Amino acid sequence: MSTDRSAVPYPTLVATADKLLDDCEDDVVCLSIRIGSLDADLQSELLVSDLLNAYQVFYYSFRTAPDDLLRERLELEPASALIHGLKIAEIDLLEISFFIRDNEPLITISDGEKVVAEYTGRHAYADAMKYVENPQ
Repeated sequence: MSTDRSAVPYPTLVATADKLLDDCEDDVVCLSIRIGSLDADLQSELLVSDLLNAYQVFYYSFRTAPDDLLRERLELEPASALIHGLKIAEIDLLEISFFIRDNEPLITISDGEKVVAEYTGRHAYADAMKYVENPQ
């Protein structure tokens, strides 16, 4: 949830999340479609709330499933952690982190001291993986 006063009352957010999770159960495809159909304010609050986990937001953001280990790690983190970012991989000397910033998914690649690449939008994860395979 945003640090400002939320435009969405918390009971409304909880009721929406409960309905989505009841309707879709563990089906992230269903959940992604339903999240995409929400109004913008409700959607943006839900994507950084404690009511979803980081894996559900990852799948919604990129429409791809990561490997099993990353999936399990993301399932254990609340979506609210994405405001400050989650390190999702460390490949060679590069750290890859996942954020939600300004209602957009963001993947950063860092050398441990500074960000060397940033990708936003639906293809950010795939673009970051391509960069890591062949850093320039």
